Amino acid sequence: MSKKLEVYAGPCVIEDESLTLSIANTLREVLKPFEKDVDFYFKASFDKANRTSIHSFRGPGLEEGLRILEKAKNEFDLKLVTDFHHPDQANSLKDVVDVLQIPAFLCRQTDMIIEGAKSAKAKNRTLNIKKGQFLSPEETENIVTKAKNFLTNDKIRLTERGSSFGYNNLIVDMGSFMIMKSFGVKTLFDATHSLQRPGGNKTFTAGKREQMMVLSKAAISAGADGLFFETHPDPQNAKSDPATCMDLKHVKKYLETIVPLYIINLNLLESLDE
Repeated sequence: MSKKLEVYAGPCVIEDESLTLSIANTLREVLKPFEKDVDFYFKASFDKANRTSIHSFRGPGLEEGLRILEKAKNEFDLKLVTDFHHPDQANSLKDVVDVLQIPAFLCRQTDMIIEGAKSAKAKNRTLNIKKGQFLSPEETENIVTKAKNFLTNDKIRLTERGSSFGYNNLIVDMGSFMIMKSFGVKTLFDATHSLQRPGGNKTFTAGKREQMMVLSKAAISAGADGLFFETHPDPQNAKSDPATCMDLKHVKKYLETIVPLYIINLNLLESLDE
């Protein structure tokens, strides 16, 4: 497996083509100085199927969303990650997307895992499964076992996105990364959704954006192999996750802090294994 820090970053949802391409281009330029140490994937969702309110913006849908993502991929030479919400969608993603992602609420759905893994295998893609807020890290071994019926360990990822802690709150168990890594797969930290306060504002999700840097540093120190975060040039007016997505102008400083920490921690862990 590559020892580079995996970074999945982009807007939460595809709001429109122009904005999505603009964010993709900006991230490509911001990530260039880190290419030696970072393996970057552009992330954007074609549908947000679990919004708090029925009136919330969901995205352009599968067909139009994949068209926009493919355009970003071709114009800016990017690798892509996006989520799917139904087993039948996995096959459509595999020709465009490099990482197929299963959302946290669907992480135990066997059909989702099987179809995602089969589609990933068909095109030598990767499957990323977000750990549900209702699962212990130990229970993700069952998820990995399902995926391994079709994929090798190097094509499976698990992502920590916090655990339910009472009503409208999440906490991150920093011990989860090493537990999930013990199943032979890479683990990522979702630095956006771990900050959520689900339903905290009744009709939309609240959040704790101010904790992103400290939790990201803690996750990398705890052994996370990568980071997932969402970013927007105008977070307060983003159509999804405005309380937790990172301001696009802060991404460079964020990576300038995180990437050196990852390299130090990687070297330390390797020395302990000798």
